[in-house]
Amino acid sequence: MTRATAGVASAVTVRDLGCTYAGATRPALDGLTCELPAGGLAVVMGATGAGKSTLARCLTRLVPCFLPADLRGEIRLLGQPIDGARVGALAGTIGMVFQDFEAQLFSTDVTQEIVFGLEHTGVAPVSIPERVAGALSAVGLSGFEGRDPTTLSGGEKQRLAIAGLLALRPPIMVLDEPTTDLDPTGRAEVFDVLGRLRAEGLSLVVIEHDTAAAVDADLLVLLRDGRIAASGPPPKLLADVDACLAAGVRPPDICRVFAALGLTEPPLEVASAAGRLRARGLVPAPVEPAPAPAAGPAIIEIRGLGHRYPDGRRALADVSLTIGRREFIALVGPNGSGKTTLAKHLNGLLAPTEGRVMLEGHDVADLPLETLAQRVGYVFQDPDHQLFAASVAEEVAFGPRNVGLPAAEVEARVAEALAAVELHERDADPFLLDKGARQRLAVAAILALRPDVLVLDEPTTGLDFREQERMLDLLDRLHAAGRTVIIITHTPWVIAEHARRVVLLKGGRVRYDGPLRPFFADDELAAEAAFRPPEVTRLGRLLGCTPLSVAELVAWIGRGA
Repeated sequence: MTRATAGVASAVTVRDLGCTYAGATRPALDGLTCELPAGGLAVVMGATGAGKSTLARCLTRLVPCFLPADLRGEIRLLGQPIDGARVGALAGTIGMVFQDFEAQLFSTDVTQEIVFGLEHTGVAPVSIPERVAGALSAVGLSGFEGRDPTTLSGGEKQRLAIAGLLALRPPIMVLDEPTTDLDPTGRAEVFDVLGRLRAEGLSLVVIEHDTAAAVDADLLVLLRDGRIAASGPPPKLLADVDACLAAGVRPPDICRVFAALGLTEPPLEVASAAGRLRARGLVPAPVEPAPAPAAGPAIIEIRGLGHRYPDGRRALADVSLTIGRREFIALVGPNGSGKTTLAKHLNGLLAPTEGRVMLEGHDVADLPLETLAQRVGYVFQDPDHQLFAASVAEEVAFGPRNVGLPAAEVEARVAEALAAVELHERDADPFLLDKGARQRLAVAAILALRPDVLVLDEPTTGLDFREQERMLDLLDRLHAAGRTVIIITHTPWVIAEHARRVVLLKGGRVRYDGPLRPFFADDELAAEAAFRPPEVTRLGRLLGCTPLSVAELVAWIGRGA
């Protein structure tokens, strides 16, 4: 146990906590009571708006010091009440990595990003190099010391934000969705880092949408509408599939399989679950799935594509792909593998250093931007990077109006696009919408141009399970209507349940291009690509099959019973 927590029984104590933001009509938190033992790990989950981030802000005094609110109840850190404390006064006790991690980064190189916090908290200069090296190594960024943070991928920026907090080593750490932009292996590495910190006596509060974060936690708290819907040991809570879904949390695949089969007390580890199923004679009898519909004629051809950024970094090398009409492609790979760089070449956001990108036989480099915008739509990873108008309707109208369509046609397209994404608040301020609605608005703004190809960079990042399902249902409908859909994603179940083809990049090169099942069945390829198949697929493979969904495995087990 660290010196700061030695002899302290509780790291975080919350008693009857209520929080109502200034001007709000209902509380963001209402009557929360929970306790995290020193050296423990608490995972907080729930739908968007449940109060997760508000709890984190209250623990760090960002509320009410920077975000005015009426607070009720009590918070104690390491046994000491924090009522009336300044944010800076708590820096040596509690630190936080924000959900919007990019807002924490401001320095001109990676080393200075970490040094800044160390210098301003009085760390002895002689200790700083060791702290910087240790923090960067812990998050897999050794060798990045001189890089400009703005040149890092989204996942690399997230690791840097975590490293900045690790270097400070406060006895209590709050991490608001710390693995959102990381590939599956990167997520596992972060959880491993958190496990080591916990073993050293640090106390951790982690806000997550991914239940994998909760498997080894001491405490799981499910929030719903500002109240605690359930709290307790993770195995018990995660086994209650209905309670998880009611709280907007996607239950673990194993728990869903066991619930569908009428089995209780599911283990949370894949090998143990497979052993339990085998012991009961529940062995799947796979059915050969129907072949996927053939892709239509080529709409995009990429030939020998290479890209080198102005700082000399080579992001792509000799990439060649053919993308057909009506395909649904998942573009995957480790953080920094070149996925976003490749996607930005499809509609001219980036120009090739070598090679060509052809759109139905025409070099993209020769096509006017307004033509490209109407053929290949691009939705950024962060919708706030492309939203700017004063109202939802104006946001969607901008594209059609900008390409010279008549007013009646613009209005028709606005109505059509908003109906497609199920947004009805035409006059609302886009920046007052929640993240899922902003993401759907960004899609609507692109749909209004009626592109043949829709490219989306991490379309489910930062969304709760309900919003993820809503977004993916939208993409399935657009695909069924004849559009080509290309998504960049790190989320295994999204790929397995929605995509039809996988393109894997590693080091800027295509490592795999083909159907899903062989991709998920290749352990060597997954390890090389920093990828982890969905939990249900790993469970099925231990039972002799390669299912792509819980429903598929349950059906196969029913046939074999």
